[in-house]
Amino acid sequence: MLRLLTSGESHGPGLTAILDGLPAGVPLAKKYIDAELARRQQGYGRGGRQKIEKDEVKILSGIRHGLSLGSPITLLVANKDYANWAEIMSPDPVQRKIEPVTKLRPGHADYVGVVKYGFADLRNVLERSSARMTAAQVAAGAVCKQFLANFKIKIISRVVSIGGVAAGGGERSRTAGAEQLNETARQKIAAARAAGDSLGGVVELCASGVPVGLGSYAQPDRKLDGRLAGALLSLQAVKGVEFGLGFAAAELPGSRVQDELILRKGSIKHRTNNAGGLEGGMSNGEDIIVRLAFKPIPTLGRPLATVDWRSKKPARAFVERADTCAVEAGAVVAENIMAFVLAAAFLEKFGGDSLAEINRNLR
Repeated sequence: MLRLLTSGESHGPGLTAILDGLPAGVPLAKKYIDAELARRQQGYGRGGRQKIEKDEVKILSGIRHGLSLGSPITLLVANKDYANWAEIMSPDPVQRKIEPVTKLRPGHADYVGVVKYGFADLRNVLERSSARMTAAQVAAGAVCKQFLANFKIKIISRVVSIGGVAAGGGERSRTAGAEQLNETARQKIAAARAAGDSLGGVVELCASGVPVGLGSYAQPDRKLDGRLAGALLSLQAVKGVEFGLGFAAAELPGSRVQDELILRKGSIKHRTNNAGGLEGGMSNGEDIIVRLAFKPIPTLGRPLATVDWRSKKPARAFVERADTCAVEAGAVVAENIMAFVLAAAFLEKFGGDSLAEINRNLR
């Protein structure tokens, strides 16, 4: 069983990921993890935080001389901005009174978080619910990507649209660089920034080389599409997930939706891939195609109307440093979340204690 636990706060000392269950003998490179973290920080419309942080992983356990040990892998991504927040985020009591954050932000976890946990200070919610947490997920996902690469499984992405206009990504990006948006999308982001607003968009993921039979139809919680959807919907700002034709399939007759089976060079293949590589909750050997809808970032330069949690009076929302558009970064995070889910499903089917044993099982 592959398990992931993350910890840390947005302005705390750092973010930690513990990945447990990766077999021994997997070649793992720190520079690859750092490259994925760098991709996450790129994109047109990112905010000032990216100018402060230059994320780099520190490997604390589970890897020796470039190979996994089969023991838990611990990854640390330090928050360089912590020096400016050391008193505010101190784990120990401090002498001076720290003014609490009380103006609820629409679209964030603020209101539900303070009600659920009984906090008086919104910072206790916003620090952990922040999308900064995704740096730890990317670090762990980068390990999973390197594991999957041993079996020629690759995950790539493209930005389909920004704020309702085509982003011009065309073919899915096959490089380690950031997705390049067309000028129309860039202008739309620039206009939103000038207006103190934000934009969302649509991202497409593609996992190629996935063997037949990951997941299962036997129990609902073992279905691979359900597991992928749940994991991807847990990503901040994602409000919709579709596979293959997705919602368009609801408007077409079955004869135009189902993928016919054909023989190609002695192997059974699908004539089309409208199912997006998933049938009956299992991978069917075709590319797994997933699209995600990201809502606009809820922190706005021109804050919306809200209520002050302490005084219960009308107010304008609290403004924390934020991006105008983070869809490109969201695509990178989504790739790495998908990598973790696929690695876990792969290990369930072909698992062993070492990479050599897994290769034998796969053969």
